[in-house]
Amino acid sequence: MKPIIVYRLRGRAMSSMARAQQGIALVVALILLLLITLVGLASVRGTIMQNKMASNQYDRQIAFQSAEAGLRAGEALVSSNPGIIARDCQASGVVCLSNPFADSNLPSGGIHTVSTGTAAGDFSASAVAAGQPQFVVENMGNWVDTTNNTGFNQTANSRNYGVQGSSSTAVYYRITARSGDPATIGDRAVVTLQAVIKQN
Repeated sequence: MKPIIVYRLRGRAMSSMARAQQGIALVVALILLLLITLVGLASVRGTIMQNKMASNQYDRQIAFQSAEAGLRAGEALVSSNPGIIARDCQASGVVCLSNPFADSNLPSGGIHTVSTGTAAGDFSASAVAAGQPQFVVENMGNWVDTTNNTGFNQTANSRNYGVQGSSSTAVYYRITARSGDPATIGDRAVVTLQAVIKQN
């Protein structure tokens, strides 16, 4: 009979261990559920962040295209309308900052908003753009035209060896354009571009 009693004791011990394991399994399951929830929340947060980055990149691309349109409009109007030139940066006492939009000494009327339309120098911003582009034109002065300058020792003619070559000058203009007026476009992206053009 002793072996039967031992068997029953072992059976009771095993059943009590099974009950204890069921409680531990519940705790482990809850911990795993919590971990899965945290991983899910992290992935949702990552997806939201990627959507925001894509939206900001799209907004910046639209602003970049608008600023490019401002540059083209300024280039088209420089030769035909000298009145759009904000100032002569080569004149004595004139200081021209690299970003004229940030210059508090820029003459009033120096910032030009691009006209809407389809003519040369016009631009119609789409519905997704923040606003009409703006530009500033500055006269950088007369400088030696490097495209047709044959300076000292740069001629192939043996009779001119060591003699100063010919040179010509050209007027250079700096056009700075931005995608829109920051005071009116709110928290949208603003892109500023700059180009130097030559006028013979």
